[in-house]
Amino acid sequence: MHDVNADSRRVTQPRTGALWGRLAVPAGVLAAVAGAFAYVGAVDPNEPGHYPACPLLQYTGIYCPGCGGLRSAHAVVHGDLAAALQDNALAVAGYALFAVMWTVWVVRTVRGRPLRVDLGPVQLWTAGALLLVFTVVRNLPFGGWLHP
Repeated sequence: MHDVNADSRRVTQPRTGALWGRLAVPAGVLAAVAGAFAYVGAVDPNEPGHYPACPLLQYTGIYCPGCGGLRSAHAVVHGDLAAALQDNALAVAGYALFAVMWTVWVVRTVRGRPLRVDLGPVQLWTAGALLLVFTVVRNLPFGGWLHP
């Protein structure tokens, strides 16, 4: 008599080729981000003429949430965390969040589980409110320490 469930209980290790295939997308994302950071690290955004100016800042004098992001990335590449935080503290938090989420993605991929990021309305409104508060505070006189 043959046990039908015997095959389903058998533990199989994933093939190495299949694992590398699953890791291709996270590796590609990491390569793209690393390439962008390498470029910004090599081409200094503090030198005029290398990158376009922020249109919102140029035409209104208002710092957007992304203003200083390239200078912040340049400082991170060069290991100057204090300068990175001064240039755009929210961007530094975003870099750290990306690193954590990418690591979770890779671990879940290796384990054969998909990464699910289900952001509900509360999380999305909170993120939007954080961006709005950051933008408003950095443009008020007492928020000068948040200027890039």
